[in-house]
Amino acid sequence: MMCRGLFAAVALLLAGLPAAAQDASKGEAVFKRCRACHAIGPGAKNKAGPALTGVVGRKAGAAPGFNYSDAMKEAGSKGIIWTEDNLSKYLETPDTFVPNNVMAFPGIKNEAERKDLIAFLKLHK
Repeated sequence: MMCRGLFAAVALLLAGLPAAAQDASKGEAVFKRCRACHAIGPGAKNKAGPALTGVVGRKAGAAPGFNYSDAMKEAGSKGIIWTEDNLSKYLETPDTFVPNNVMAFPGIKNEAERKDLIAFLKLHK
């Protein structure tokens, strides 16, 4: 009888935990897929894509000095902010979240990898 109560208490505690924690070190490994077009960190410069330092919380299409596509400029003018949720949706299917954007990337279908990548991006304010 005591075991059932203990199991119920543990189950309740576990139910309140997030399904998967973000791991920035794993996210750094995921970011290697992005490095051909994006830089991040102190002194990062725009490449084929904008520098991603400070992207979390930034308005879409707003990295200084980068010439964005009309689609991304429009996304920014419509008020899209790169929240964790919006970044996850964009990174999953870029062409669906911002139609006609020019980022030639098929997306990251694995949710855990997207969460880890976002955790890594959050380190670079």
